[in-house]
Amino acid sequence: MFHTEVVLGLNLLLFLHVGAQFRINGQQKWPVPYRRFDRRPDVDSYCQALYPFCPTGDPDGRIPYMRDSDTISVYRLQTPVWEFKYGSLLGKFHIMHDAVGFSSAETGANYTMEWYELFQLGNCTFPHLRQEVYAPFWCNQGAACFFEGIDDLHWSQNGTLEKIGVLTGQQFNDMARWVQEDNETGIYYETWTVRSDPSPNATVWFESYDCSQFVHRTYRKLTELGAKLSSRSQTNYTKIYLYSGEPTYLGNDSAIFGQPALKNLALDIRKFYHTFRPHQTFADAMISLLEAFETVVLERSFYLYYNFEYWHLPMKPPYVRITYEEVPLP
Repeated sequence: MFHTEVVLGLNLLLFLHVGAQFRINGQQKWPVPYRRFDRRPDVDSYCQALYPFCPTGDPDGRIPYMRDSDTISVYRLQTPVWEFKYGSLLGKFHIMHDAVGFSSAETGANYTMEWYELFQLGNCTFPHLRQEVYAPFWCNQGAACFFEGIDDLHWSQNGTLEKIGVLTGQQFNDMARWVQEDNETGIYYETWTVRSDPSPNATVWFESYDCSQFVHRTYRKLTELGAKLSSRSQTNYTKIYLYSGEPTYLGNDSAIFGQPALKNLALDIRKFYHTFRPHQTFADAMISLLEAFETVVLERSFYLYYNFEYWHLPMKPPYVRITYEEVPLP
């Protein structure tokens, strides 16, 4: 529950943190811009991936150089999330993973490029609560993976494998340089898109930063470089929405978890994320599900971690929704 006794403390934090609020003429800018960094940080040894990230890609993220005279076909790739584990099941709920494929006319080599979590989706969406660390501990990084080959069956059987355009070798090489820069500065995954309501004219408070957003950025960059992209089918993508009133900025780890005056807020945040802790028994998971329903729906409260800072969302109907909506090619 969001305690009213911390309001004075929050007002002080807001005053001290104007620089990070991205304000225009004193007004909060929405959506809050995704923060970029000078370089990708090292991975904390506590964070362990159940499935290794990009196991067949280049360890340094390098992308092969193409001759200017080459012609590179571009493919739109889509498949159900966790298809390797659950088959087409999540595809029936339109929960899809997106990527881009390339094929060289000169060499005949095929390549797949995708952007996804280093430590699986759950770790990017919710933190760990460690006894020795008071603040919630996040294992949240996402990165681009480029590797040779396109698994035709994997992408086409339950999803999409469609040629959508052609590049020159030079356009491909320019795109590769952009991917590596984007990969170094955009380091963390964001699951949620947060909006004021489901209407087309709703205010977007926060944008997601996930596999589909990487694909959209790549398509826009290819268009900027002169490529022409087109599709014979609807280009639909999975979006996970939270719906809330105007969010309240709370502060970063040191501001919240290092201030005795905000002890109640710190405890509320830890209690909220305890509901979503990993490795629960079935019985604990059922209890946690009820607790999550009580917090999000009945108390209309959600704590969002964005740009390594916390926000409080005053939730409103329909609270949470997964959609599969069209985002046209640029």
